[in-house]
Amino acid sequence: MASRAEPPDGGWGWMVVLSAFFQSALVFGVLRSFGVFFVEFVAAFGEQAARVSWIASIGIAVQQFGSPVGSALSTKFGPRPVVMTGGLLAALGMLLASFATSLTHLYLSIGLLSGSGWALTFAPTLACLSCYFSRHRSLATGMALTGVGLSSFAFAPLFQWLLSYYAWRGALLLVSALSLHLVACGALLRPLCLAEDAAVGGPWAQLTSLLHHGPFLRYTAALTLINTGYFIPYVHLVAHLQDLGWDPLPAAFLLSVAAISDLVGRVASGWLGDAVPGPVARLLMLWTTLTGVSLALFPVAQSPTALVALTVAYGFTSGALTPVAFSVLPELVGTGRIYCGLGLLQMVESLGGLLGAPLSGYLRDVTGNYTASFVVAGACLLAGSGVLITLPHFFSCACFSATTSRPQELVTEALATKVPLPKEGLGED
Repeated sequence: MASRAEPPDGGWGWMVVLSAFFQSALVFGVLRSFGVFFVEFVAAFGEQAARVSWIASIGIAVQQFGSPVGSALSTKFGPRPVVMTGGLLAALGMLLASFATSLTHLYLSIGLLSGSGWALTFAPTLACLSCYFSRHRSLATGMALTGVGLSSFAFAPLFQWLLSYYAWRGALLLVSALSLHLVACGALLRPLCLAEDAAVGGPWAQLTSLLHHGPFLRYTAALTLINTGYFIPYVHLVAHLQDLGWDPLPAAFLLSVAAISDLVGRVASGWLGDAVPGPVARLLMLWTTLTGVSLALFPVAQSPTALVALTVAYGFTSGALTPVAFSVLPELVGTGRIYCGLGLLQMVESLGGLLGAPLSGYLRDVTGNYTASFVVAGACLLAGSGVLITLPHFFSCACFSATTSRPQELVTEALATKVPLPKEGLGED
């Protein structure tokens, strides 16, 4: 493990960005495209669609709720062996799934085993990336997360082609081989020990301090609210357009438009996050507010032109808020607690993502249309942006922490600081 006084803002850090790019593609690209196996599983096992849907749902839930485990292990052993182990588990799960004889077999192999592997990869990789960058952190994060959008385009037709030539068992074998590349992504991670890391203690001490850290708790609440409404268009926009009389194919095409805008928004926001002075949380609040407004306006738009314009706006702003959301965290808690903080944040905010779609569907069943669904989704994002305003130094030109703006001062301060006990006011701003 290399030791430095401050983030190098480049060097091997760009290889970490490359690793994070492929890792995000191999985790979330596979998850987003796994629906092409849905029909094959229904036909092969003769089960109801609802039961088959639990395969991906279990994998997503395990990936999100298992993130603190991956973060804690990375704090103790470093991210490289943890991510490489996660790649092996993800590949092994897909390999065993190719021999499945029942849905329970798929629940355990893809849902539990591969999901556990995904939980060990995403949070440690992004946390490692945050340690390498300070001034260019938002740009580096935005570039890393573009792998999600690009792989979503590439993997769906690729998986369909594999199914047509090798059937679902052969296709899963090849997806297993593809997932094995996560091991190579993990091997590219070179752990970086910054001077402040020695001052924050072990995983349990970090967890205790974070649970008494007022700004971190408020930031977690804000992202949970944002997550509640964030995915609603991906779940219900096509159904809303069909209620308006659109044909299924043009309605589905709008999701591709949103995905393209999302990709552009991630890169643009990453560049702006480093170029615009002041706390990155202000930029996150801007993108969150615009995303909430675009969601709330969907029921008002009736013409195709207005709906396409809103879809482009939603795709760009929702993609733009993602890299800055990850960039705010190290400024808030410091790079020394980034592994534990990111894992805990992902676990809690996943509750919003899991509850958002069912709530939207319930409102549709009660009201008979998706007006209330989109309005409530927009209100959740606007509420999240309101919570962001309460973060420390939001209205000042300085960043939350000297981690980004004055790294040398932070080193001196961190080395002179002991890990405080909960009774010593960790909840203060």
